[in-house]
Amino acid sequence: MSSEDTFDLSAAGLRADGGDLRISVEVLASKLESSLPGRVRVERHGGGLLGRGEKRVRRLQVDLGGCSYELNAADERVECSRERKVGGISIKREPLEPDDWVAALTGELQSEAQRSAQAREALEKLVG
Repeated sequence: MSSEDTFDLSAAGLRADGGDLRISVEVLASKLESSLPGRVRVERHGGGLLGRGEKRVRRLQVDLGGCSYELNAADERVECSRERKVGGISIKREPLEPDDWVAALTGELQSEAQRSAQAREALEKLVG
């Protein structure tokens, strides 16, 4: 797999406005949840009156290696960050642009895939 491989969901989709952004975040969350069980946490909110409406992804967190990748979606925009941890203690948190976040997450998955069959299968699901 080359370094150019990335999620079939383009980072440009994460920068889109309105409905496209919402759909992109939902697709990304769904793919990550199914590909990386136990390493992904998704918080959904909404549901409208009495919880009957559609719940939307508000926060997505992926834990890989020594990093935690977080995406927050609100008010038709996304904010992304990466947090490096050592021994469970945060040593650095940095904001990332959505395309950089996707690239960093993909790179981490590629590194993990070299060490783990589960990560290799997850990466194949995400990019293929």
